[in-house]
Amino acid sequence: MSSAPRYRPAYTVEDYARWEGEWELWDGMPVSMSPSPFGRHSQLLVRIATQLELAVELSGCRAAVLAEIDWIISNDTVVRPDVSVVCGDAPVRHVEQPPALVAEVLSDATRSRDVGEKKDLYRDQGVRWYLVIDPEANSLSAWSLDAGGRFQSVPATESLAIDICGDCRLSLDLKRMLR
Repeated sequence: MSSAPRYRPAYTVEDYARWEGEWELWDGMPVSMSPSPFGRHSQLLVRIATQLELAVELSGCRAAVLAEIDWIISNDTVVRPDVSVVCGDAPVRHVEQPPALVAEVLSDATRSRDVGEKKDLYRDQGVRWYLVIDPEANSLSAWSLDAGGRFQSVPATESLAIDICGDCRLSLDLKRMLR
């Protein structure tokens, strides 16, 4: 057995910008994105984005709902949430500050990442709300960041009230979203 250290490449945002195909970058390591989502996944993505857009509009909150946009966390980490809500206007290019809310629609290829590494990453970056939509169970799981920097599970059955961007309160109709 060799005692030589194992080589681990480390890529940057600059490298990432030149890659072809669909990728994320986690702590300098490339992570292949899953193939194009199936119909139900895509339908739920549109519904969550629509519900969030309507809720932002009704609240009068100055926030932007974004779908599948790169969030450049650091020089070696870039993720592409299914849906995110940022306070203020939409960025000109990429998201560079933690979103107020991130939503991921699970797929067979991303399930373990979305409820494992990505959930931890979003928590560690200070994302206030994390929503996970499960097409198989036709359910939504919600976590809110507490004052201690931990995600706390929030019950989500028929509706969900979300506080973002200071004093903005959004109300989501989950029955309508998951129909």
